[in-house]
Amino acid sequence: MRHQMSVTLRSVAVGLAAVCLAAPSLIAQAAKPAAQAPKPPPAAQAAKPAPKTTKTWTPPRTPDGKPDLQGLYDVATMTPLERPAGLGDRLILTKEEAAALEQYEQQRQVKNDAPLAGDRSAPPVGGENTAPKSFLEVLERAGGGVVGGYNNFWLAGGMNIITVDGQKRSSIIIDPPDGKVPPTKPEARKRNAAYAAGGAVAPDANEGAASGPPGAFDGPELRPLAERCLLGFGSTSGPPTLPNYFYNNMKQIVQTPTQIMILNEMVHDARVIRMNATHLPPTIRKWMGDSIGRWEGDTLVVDTTNFTTKTQFRGSSDKLHVVERFTRTGPDTILYRFTVEDPETWDRPWTGEYPWVKSNENLYEYACHEGNHSLGGMLRGARQKEKEDAEKKTEKK
Repeated sequence: MRHQMSVTLRSVAVGLAAVCLAAPSLIAQAAKPAAQAPKPPPAAQAAKPAPKTTKTWTPPRTPDGKPDLQGLYDVATMTPLERPAGLGDRLILTKEEAAALEQYEQQRQVKNDAPLAGDRSAPPVGGENTAPKSFLEVLERAGGGVVGGYNNFWLAGGMNIITVDGQKRSSIIIDPPDGKVPPTKPEARKRNAAYAAGGAVAPDANEGAASGPPGAFDGPELRPLAERCLLGFGSTSGPPTLPNYFYNNMKQIVQTPTQIMILNEMVHDARVIRMNATHLPPTIRKWMGDSIGRWEGDTLVVDTTNFTTKTQFRGSSDKLHVVERFTRTGPDTILYRFTVEDPETWDRPWTGEYPWVKSNENLYEYACHEGNHSLGGMLRGARQKEKEDAEKKTEKK
């Protein structure tokens, strides 16, 4: 099931921080069943990916002779964008480690799907307090956990570690070697703090936190784009386009000689890539940037510029530049690789990759604003608080 779920920017940020800080135990704890297995050979622990395979598989072609990328793809995965702390430069997990993590996630899902006893005891004060052992478990706790948010019935985060070239990967990011997004420059942190102080709410298109800067609740147009179901949170639309780890994992590619469209199930974002074109003038800015494409052999290369600060990606500036590569590596798989650079935000570019897997599932409409009582409730609450604050000031006079 893939439906709307309210996940705040602050909660997700806390969840991601928790993964980075507490994750030294995630792999170790999940891999305990394999602890008695023979030590894997050094090759299995290599930090660098193995050389690309040279299998002679030929992708199907469109009438104009280009590789046919069309179809529906499922990008659900339990592999995080950034590598959990404690793994260092280890991009590749052993088969035992990956199997243990996947088994843990599968067992957790079975437990969460089970009917609840009517006479069960109350949950712990403050919510679940056991240590999470998987990336998805951390995110779900941050988004409401066992005492809030949606229950497990609505979630479809993915229960598999991504596999590239036969290797089980510990993170989507492959460069820098530590699997982390490079540190944000001091001037970028100062810039983003100024945005927030000026009343901007979640300029990276994520859903807003429970509270916000001055003016955040003055009107519906000031609420975040994702909260208003105008743009997918977590960069599901991209570029770069990433898994959202909750639900609505489908992407559809429609291809013509002059344009390629990528439709995201999450918040129905549609990217249109103009083939063999030039970028628009720098005065024209778009929420998802201006994407132009070209073919390099059998790989589709998409170059995107002309971003706006209204839809920052991880605090980026409007100088953000993203290059994506789509390569069919088998009958049911596209290898998606992206490189992100922004000299006003990071000291160096960074790169990630993960597979898109063909699916026979349907892509559903994301009609998340039907009967949205929350927006009106938040605005009425803000007006009530303003009234109460004004009355208190009057009483003090």
